[in-house]
Order: sequence, then C-alpha cells, then structure tokens
Amino acid sequence: MSAISHDLPRAAVNAKLTALISSGAVFLGILLSGFVISEPAPYELYMAGLIAIWALFGLRISRAATPLLVLLVTMNIGGMISMTQMADLANTPLYLAVSLFLAFSAVFFASITAVQPSLYRLIFIAYVVSAVATSLLGIAGYFHAFPGAEMFTKYDRAAGAFQDPNVFGPFLVLPGIYLLYLLLTGPVTRMPLLAVPLLIITAGIFFSFSRGAWGMFAVSAVLLTGCLFLQSASGMFRLRVVVMTIAALALLVVAMIVILQLPGVSEMFSNRAHLEQSYDTARLGRFARYGIGFQMAMEHPFGIGPLVFGTIFGEDTHDIWLKMLMDYGWLGFVSFLTLVAWTMAAGFRILLRDRPWQPYLLCAYVAFIGNIGLGTFIDIDHWRHVYLLLGLIWGAIALEYRHQLLLRPALQRSSAPAIAAG
Repeated sequence: MSAISHDLPRAAVNAKLTALISSGAVFLGILLSGFVISEPAPYELYMAGLIAIWALFGLRISRAATPLLVLLVTMNIGGMISMTQMADLANTPLYLAVSLFLAFSAVFFASITAVQPSLYRLIFIAYVVSAVATSLLGIAGYFHAFPGAEMFTKYDRAAGAFQDPNVFGPFLVLPGIYLLYLLLTGPVTRMPLLAVPLLIITAGIFFSFSRGAWGMFAVSAVLLTGCLFLQSASGMFRLRVVVMTIAALALLVVAMIVILQLPGVSEMFSNRAHLEQSYDTARLGRFARYGIGFQMAMEHPFGIGPLVFGTIFGEDTHDIWLKMLMDYGWLGFVSFLTLVAWTMAAGFRILLRDRPWQPYLLCAYVAFIGNIGLGTFIDIDHWRHVYLLLGLIWGAIALEYRHQLLLRPALQRSSAPAIAAG
C-alpha cells in the first residue's frame, strides 16, 4: 500500500511537470513567430525540432482533422510536380521544404489543441505578447526612437521584426481581434489593461501602412461584433456590445486624429489610403498580371514552377489563387481551394456553439476570413500565422467531433426508456 501511495503522487508530479514543459515549449514557439527578420527564422528551426520531438512522444492526429493533413500534403505534391517543369531549380527545393514544414505546423497546432484545449488560451496570450513586442519595435523604427531602429522599417513603413510591412500588419490582426473580443465581453474593470496592448497593436497595424492589414482588421472586427451580437439572446449583452463597440471606435478615432498630426504621417497615410496604386494599374501591373497568369494556367496545368512567375514578370503573382496555379499547378489549386472551402464551412457550422474553446475559434475564424480575402491581392502561402489559424480552427473542429461522440451514448441512454415505454 505504501508503495502505491508513493507512486501516485510521483506520477501526478511527473504528469504536471510534463504538462508545464510542453505548455512552455508551445508558448515559446508562438512567441518566436513575431520575429522573422531573416530566413530560416528562429521560429522555423525551433518549431521543426518541437514537432519532431512531439511526434516521437505520441502526437495524435484526430480523425476529424485528417482532411487538413491530406489536402495540405496534396497541395505540396502539386508543388513538387510543378518543380519538374523548371529548367533551373535554384532555391525551389528549400521553398517547397518551407511549404511542407508550414503544412505540418498547421497539423501540429490542430492536433495539440484537439487533445489539450487549455492550450488555446496559452497560444493566444503568447501571440498577444509577441504582437505587442514586434509592434513596439515597428513603432520605434518608424519614429527612429534609437540608433539602428530603422532596421525595423521598410519603405519608410513599420515592419517590426519582419521582412515586409505587408506581412507584419496582417500578423497583428488576430491578437488585435482577440483583445477586442475581451474588451467587448470582459468586465469593465479590465478595460484599461486591455486597451493599452490593443492600442499598441492597432498602432503597429496603422504604421505598417498596409492597406490590406487595415481592411483586414476592419472586416474582422465587424464580423466579430456581428457574431457576438447574434450569439447572445440577451438584450443587455447586445446593448453592452453596441456601447463597447462605439466606445472602442471613439477611442480609435481619437488616437487616429492624434497620430495624423505627427510630422510625415498624414502624407504617408493619404498616399497609402488610395485603393489603387500605380504598380496596380500599370501596363504590366498587378491587375494586368492576373489576366496573363490565369491564361498561362490554362496552358500549363502542372504549373510553371515555384517562384518562376516573378522571374518572368519582375513581380510575384500577388494573388494566392494565381500563386497556387503557377507554383503548385491545378492539383495544388484545387487542394487549397477545397481546404479553404472546407475550413470555412466546417468552422461556420460550429462557430456559435457554447463551448469552452468557442471564443478562440471565433477570433481565429474571423481573422482567417480576413486573411483569405487579403490573399486575393497578395501571396499568403508562406505566412506562418495563416497556418496557425488553420490549426486553431481545425483543432476546434476536432474538439467538436469528439464532443459529439461523447454525447452520443448519453443520448442513446436517455432515449432508451422512451422507446421501451412506447
């Protein structure tokens, strides 16, 4: 008896220690996602090791998340087939290796959240910390706050610890939406604690001067507010959402007015605020390349090879659908289109169900919609946070699948007496 009494606490302690180590490892991985100044970034190196170790110790992929794995792998097979169309491979093998790694990262996040839903909160907290840190770097760089701070800018726009402000801005949308969710639904006493990081992240999005990030944040915020309004039947809660939304908008408007008074900001804002830029509408500009690219896709069903389009026209595709056709062929295009449609449909079906993980699904879902919308005007196939969003949504899909399986025996037991009585 004494041996058993000693063994149980030790087993409990070991289980707790393992949970702490695994949670800390995930937290660090998400934290590193906001720092991608060079490639391969620390995030890739760290996460590749973490996924490998987790797989060795029993990473379980839920049956419900299998479509995520199959479609992402099929998409990458399309890329490998497309590579055979190239005369000079150059850096293509490395590019496809990164694509495959990102695919596995999505499956990894789906798998761990499906098994341990408490990781959702940890992931979102780590994401907020990472976003605030990289936003502060971007803001400091924009205002030349210290010597060498300009390394955190590009094209006179805040880029944070990213290579491109057009990736930096969209990266900040999910943590911004999550803080907005907490602001709209949490106690009033927490408002100041939430308002400060939300303003920092919003400032990061603004100073990125990324039209896509601005629109994405606005669309995601509107979708979030609408879903919250529909989800609750309480008139008081709906009134609260409306009042808090008005208060948040007023705060952002005041902040914008103050920011626009700063030297150089107003001019950059007016230049970037136009829907069309000269590089969009030029003779071989972005929009013209769309038409040329889609015509090429009809002639090259296997694609023309990853990154080849940019070497031909001097600019990349700047459209995720065209990117898929050119770099991953029709196989990759159909796989990605199916994955997006499946994710949106399956996520929407469970979006407003009262579950412990529902707030995280809601925030990830509206941010995913924003990213896919933005993908019509920019390449997003190597955006790390897009694969994280996929993982978070499919993790919730797997959790709901398991939840329904657990409910089934209870429903059968409750219906048995009624059948017997009948």
